[in-house]
Amino acid sequence: MKPAPFRIERPRTIADAVALLASSGDGAKVMAGGQSLGPMLNLRLATPDLIVDLSGIDALRTVREEAGHMVYGALVTHADVEDGRALDVGANILRRVAGGIAYRAVRNRGTMGGSLSHADPAADWVNALSVLGAEVEIAGPAGTRRLPMGAFLAGALATALEPGEILVSVWVPKVPATARFGYVKHCRKVGEFAHAIGAVLIDPTTGTGRALMGAIDAPPLVFADAATLFGGQIDAGFATRFAASAADAALIAAGMADTVDRHVHVEVLRRAATQAASLFTDTRSAA
Repeated sequence: MKPAPFRIERPRTIADAVALLASSGDGAKVMAGGQSLGPMLNLRLATPDLIVDLSGIDALRTVREEAGHMVYGALVTHADVEDGRALDVGANILRRVAGGIAYRAVRNRGTMGGSLSHADPAADWVNALSVLGAEVEIAGPAGTRRLPMGAFLAGALATALEPGEILVSVWVPKVPATARFGYVKHCRKVGEFAHAIGAVLIDPTTGTGRALMGAIDAPPLVFADAATLFGGQIDAGFATRFAASAADAALIAAGMADTVDRHVHVEVLRRAATQAASLFTDTRSAA
């Protein structure tokens, strides 16, 4: 199939993009890399009257450092991160995630902001940036505002974006050198969306950590204090104390009834913790 007829506009500034959206109401869609919207147009799952193509807005391609954060413009591509053109928040943190997204052709065009705005529960940026405690910056008719990922993600394929608003940047806290990041996903084959995602950000030195289970047909299930998954304590041996029962109980509370599905998600999270612990051990051994 081919898309239904639509008009396309390519603004050069964020203000112009916001004005176009505000004047078009529900009949407009935003396009960044087009890797999600394109197929939806071809299948006529989306039939907008107007597409606002953001690809000509240079301000959305910038990467900068700000007070303990890296700030990524919405049009930073997966390949920009994978290839190191966009500085990472830590040693091979975002780069590792980016390299596992779909296929290289998709990574060349797909954008961080576009992925978050589409809000697929199985998308890598949705999950990785949630466990890292990122925030998004939104521009709209009333100005700009920032939201944590938990407030931005309103549900499967749903966000807190209001009419006329666009996501313009992502603020990701820098990861201390003492912290370790584990990110594991379960897919039927390479390049597919994940059936389960597990992620942990653990700092055994400070005894703090966050963890996440994603691809659950809802916003990610985030453990803001990961100690509950490791016997109440985070230290160098945290992975050996992984409490599968605590992770399983959280999935039950979130409404996941299928025992097999829960087992897969818990196992993927356990592997993410093991991965993070392995990186911690390797670094300590090399020191």
